[in-house]
Amino acid sequence: MTHDHDLVLRPTAAQTTAALDPPAGRNGGDLVVETLTGLGATTVFGLPGQHALGMFDALRRSSLRYVGLRVENNAGFAADAYGRITGEAAPLLLSTGPGALMSLAALQEAAAASAPVLAIGSQIPAAGLGGGRHGYLHELRDQQASFRDVVKSVHPVRTQSQIPSAVAAAWESALTAPHGPVWVEIPQDVLLAETILPVVTAMDATPEDIAPRPELTAVAAHLLSHAERPAIIAGGGVVRSDASGKLLALAERLDIPVVTTFGGKGAFPWEHPLSLQSWLEDRHTTDFLEDADVLLVIGSGLGELSSNYHTFAPRGRVIQIEADAGKLESNHPALGIHADARLALQALLETVGERRDATAPERVAAVLKKVRDRIAAQGLDLEQRIVAAVRQALPERSPSFWDMTILAYWAWSAFDARHPNTMHSAQGAGGLGYAFPAALGAAAADPSGPVLAVSGDGGAMYSIAELATAKQYGLDVTWLIVDDGGYGILREYMTGAFGEATGTELSRPDFVALAESFGVPATATTPEDLAADLAKALAAPGPSVVVLPALLRMFEPTHL
Repeated sequence: MTHDHDLVLRPTAAQTTAALDPPAGRNGGDLVVETLTGLGATTVFGLPGQHALGMFDALRRSSLRYVGLRVENNAGFAADAYGRITGEAAPLLLSTGPGALMSLAALQEAAAASAPVLAIGSQIPAAGLGGGRHGYLHELRDQQASFRDVVKSVHPVRTQSQIPSAVAAAWESALTAPHGPVWVEIPQDVLLAETILPVVTAMDATPEDIAPRPELTAVAAHLLSHAERPAIIAGGGVVRSDASGKLLALAERLDIPVVTTFGGKGAFPWEHPLSLQSWLEDRHTTDFLEDADVLLVIGSGLGELSSNYHTFAPRGRVIQIEADAGKLESNHPALGIHADARLALQALLETVGERRDATAPERVAAVLKKVRDRIAAQGLDLEQRIVAAVRQALPERSPSFWDMTILAYWAWSAFDARHPNTMHSAQGAGGLGYAFPAALGAAAADPSGPVLAVSGDGGAMYSIAELATAKQYGLDVTWLIVDDGGYGILREYMTGAFGEATGTELSRPDFVALAESFGVPATATTPEDLAADLAKALAAPGPSVVVLPALLRMFEPTHL
């Protein structure tokens, strides 16, 4: 009698011959790129360094496409965006010490946004490991420790035979919900040494989906079916699990109003009669959600930005569906369901009855009118016109990437993303410099149409070097730089808190001339011409820059 666990796939004669006689001239770096290829990777990002040269030398013997950026942090942002757009693990090749550490801010953003990034870094030679101070270039006492608090998992390698398993384990970890960045490190001498190990063939590191417990979804379905004033908060987990269609079906079956978080933009149709849109930094929305007798939270931990800066205090029963077990009930008591959003929504659709509420669209419209009236009373027509101009110019399915700048803060609440997985920002970790290198990663992932990046002048200075990358690879990214002469949002925060701002005013270059010096076409525009100039730039192939001098203001907060 044969049991499943007794079945072993035996190599063919050809496979045996190839394994016994591997090609000459391979090193440990070849094992890395062969494993990545066997796992299904097609593109890698990174920056070469002395200890990592074995990996980079192996790239030329592989079919992998290499996209090299000019700063490791920017390479990390590009890999982050590639992972968000494709849903695949994005390999990021780095060197030891300074090169590795430069990526940490990008990996923090990937962790906060659940973007699957497979960072593979080199190490000093194995003889220097163990905590001694040997004086190797780039030496750190414990390089892994620098990454352990940022990434999902750490996978150290000490011998060549460990490379395929370590890379495959990291790949699986990165793609296990919730997605996130992982760290593999391999000593320089292990990467450089010639290898007699056979060529790595196809590997399977597909993670298991997280299915909900049926007794929990049964309770959730009962609560939703019998609620008087239910509401839904849809977060980024709905987008990442490709569950927006199931969310729409559930909302329509039960007549439940839906608000999307800033990370969940596009998860629900913006103009739908049940759509509360994304006005989470508004007390009218907060009041509506607090009044719900049953609140379904899907794919969100209800963190600072999703809870109106933790002023949100639900009075009804909360049901929270979340793939990250650590986020379950982390901010509010709830019926916590640890599950992938898509599988949980499917279970609810199979369980709930029909619920009709003719008043739901009227109540949604009343909230949105209160929001519009509040904004209209603040004299912010310029800001709303600019948001509308960007939306008008950007093709419906083109992705956009937003830096931490005032226009992005507006877009979180006011921009219609039109489709899931098309609007991305650095609101997970909140670091500067995300938009342009991330847009380059997205363009590398899908070259079929233009990609938009939006930065302020302060954030743009983090990424200027990547104009060379955009030009070198001909990446179809249009970069909108809103130039207000400083760190505009910090200027507002400091002025509001202290009466005046310190350290926020910046000298900056002529961005048009600077872009043109890289061979990238650039245009200076005005609020009146923005829609036309931006549309023209987006329609032209290859990289371009549009500079908008404008002093924008934020709408008044409601959480203070």
